[in-house]
Amino acid sequence: MTLTQDRKQELVSEFQRHETDTGSADLQVAILTERINHLTTHLQRNKNDHSSRRGLLQMIGRRKRLLAYISNKDQARYQALIARLGIRR
Repeated sequence: MTLTQDRKQELVSEFQRHETDTGSADLQVAILTERINHLTTHLQRNKNDHSSRRGLLQMIGRRKRLLAYISNKDQARYQALIARLGIRR
């Protein structure tokens, strides 16, 4: 099961930077993290699903680039975001 519309709305309301924000880097990272976590559990059960594995690696790369962008712009915002998402332990 993919990211549902309700769950996506929850993420938008939780990670938006201002009232009309629908696509900031922080929000994109949060949505990608949710999708990555879901796909990771799928791949643990379906080890031979190579096309999904490729998609997972692409999502991880996109999230990595967005996190690098946030880190270069505002280090405090970057630290707060990775703490909230529980990544890069």
